[in-house]
Amino acid sequence: MAVLREEARRCVVWFGQPDGEERAGLAKAGWIIRVADAHTQSGVGMRNNDTVVALADLRHGDSLSVDAMARLMADHPWLPWVALLSPEMPAHEPLIDRILEASIEYFTTPVDVDRLVETLARLGGDPLPVAEPGDIGVTGRSEAIRSVVASIRKYAPVELPVLITGETGTGKEVAARALHGLSARADRPFAAINCGALPPNLVQSELFGHERGAFTGANARRIGHFEAAAGGTVFLDEVGDLPLDAQTSVLRFLQEGTLERVGSSQLIKLDVRVLAATHVDLEKAVEQGRFREDLYYRLNVLRLRMPALREREDDVVLLAQRFLDAFREQHGGRARTFSVTARRAMLDFAWPGNVRELLNRVQRAAVVAEDALITVDDLDLAEVLTKQTAHSSLGSTRVAAERDAVIACLRESRFNVSECARRLKVSRVTIYRLCKKHQLALDELR
Repeated sequence: MAVLREEARRCVVWFGQPDGEERAGLAKAGWIIRVADAHTQSGVGMRNNDTVVALADLRHGDSLSVDAMARLMADHPWLPWVALLSPEMPAHEPLIDRILEASIEYFTTPVDVDRLVETLARLGGDPLPVAEPGDIGVTGRSEAIRSVVASIRKYAPVELPVLITGETGTGKEVAARALHGLSARADRPFAAINCGALPPNLVQSELFGHERGAFTGANARRIGHFEAAAGGTVFLDEVGDLPLDAQTSVLRFLQEGTLERVGSSQLIKLDVRVLAATHVDLEKAVEQGRFREDLYYRLNVLRLRMPALREREDDVVLLAQRFLDAFREQHGGRARTFSVTARRAMLDFAWPGNVRELLNRVQRAAVVAEDALITVDDLDLAEVLTKQTAHSSLGSTRVAAERDAVIACLRESRFNVSECARRLKVSRVTIYRLCKKHQLALDELR
């Protein structure tokens, strides 16, 4: 007898009461809504193949409802939760903070239904978006990265060297591959060479090849990276680490389009576009005699600066989710997205290792996460929130002290603004500005 397989459903268990627009928006996106009551602790039943998201609707709840919801969320940590709040809800209330900590995302009234659907889509395991035509692999929507993409599209078709600068981990090789992929050489080889990782005594051989017997151990002819990339692109990563003799050979290639294998005097004509990248200050290296000035000018025809991740605030969470989705696609795992506090910590972190560090932290967090939500502890960023809280407290203390000092000085000077300004050694305009800043009405104080 054949067994009918039940089709997987996507269900939102809504603890509260959705309105008509919310019901319609979710139904259109393929989500079933099951209304439940947090006080009865019921309604979370699910079939094995269902995708279930719990929604904590606190928009119309009293303190008892908030308490019941917090207990319910604590009892079901394996469920991905989304919270709906009203703007009037008290900030920094311990229970509210606990609810937000356990939530993947939260929304305030009026709810942005499109963004809610987008959040649920992430939790529902929707497939990774297919790259659109023209997608060059440089991800982001910040102004900084939009400028990079515009430059890449402008430089790609031009047969000139490009010098890519930026801190370690900013994606310089990604940009180089994009330049190659958008050029007429896209169907030819792309050779990425980390100049800093080449053995000093083999740099020439690695780049330009060698003849048999050129040195001890050279038992056969070998072509170098430049010849292997004939017709395509060579990317010299960390070009500032090249020794001076190799710099001379690269310069000759850029000037004449020819190279010599080690152990040969025969010139080989080659058609290769050269891209280079560095995280060091090449201008300073030139001044110190560590880098040839003529080679620097040959490489620095077009320049592309990759921004640090801290300059791309709009991209941090977007990139983190993209990395997590890619990890889940390959390895699976429970984690589906990030908690509110984890996102806040990612935005506040300086990311000294840039995009590479973000990728490593997300992958590690995806492995250690116990639930659908990656927490700030999973990302090992709890210290960021601690510092932020301390800084915020200090800032609040300073603001309060400033306000008290202004009020005290006004009273001592019998609310004579000129006298108060003289005692505080500031201008009268500053006194009026401080009164406005701290919402001090002089007439009422008098």
